[in-house]
Amino acid sequence: MASLPVLLMALLAAFTYWLVRSTPVPEAPREAAAPRSDPDYVMQGFSVQHYSEAGLPGVRLEGREMRHYPDTDRIEIDDVRVRHTDEQGRLSVATARQAQAEGDGSEVRLVGQAVVVREALSPDATDPLAQRLEFRSEFLHFFVDDQRVESDQPVTLVQGGAQIRGQALRYDHSRRVLELTGGVQGELPPAGRRAAASS
Repeated sequence: MASLPVLLMALLAAFTYWLVRSTPVPEAPREAAAPRSDPDYVMQGFSVQHYSEAGLPGVRLEGREMRHYPDTDRIEIDDVRVRHTDEQGRLSVATARQAQAEGDGSEVRLVGQAVVVREALSPDATDPLAQRLEFRSEFLHFFVDDQRVESDQPVTLVQGGAQIRGQALRYDHSRRVLELTGGVQGELPPAGRRAAASS
């Protein structure tokens, strides 16, 4: 009986030792894995429609194939078509062999046979910036929500029967600015056709 407390203490020490050895050691904090640089998803024959807060159709993205890259939240689209209707109901359509876009479709970089068309606000519009405008280039940067088109590569502007070419473009619809720079050249239709078109 006199050795019972010592025996209990030994058993308690042995149990404590076993408990400490059996308890899992917490893992050291891991470094966050770097975002993947390869696509995390691919869609083929897709069509995506964005809507405004009022529930009206906004930007529509279509293409043959879309790839999403999580490291930059970038979207690449082959054979892209972008449709946007502004608050006035004016339609803009952009097409290209390939595009890189922001996830929300607010900004699209068009590469290869890029074309952006802003349809006329009305068939009888007399304001040049309210008439149908078409931009053609191998590269066009289309800011959809801001209604801007920019390029640092040769661009052709088509309006009515006129074609004007330049080495760079800045078009800002909200500021009513259209600027072609760098050796600008143009072809205008004959005066009779211009008068008929303007009437």
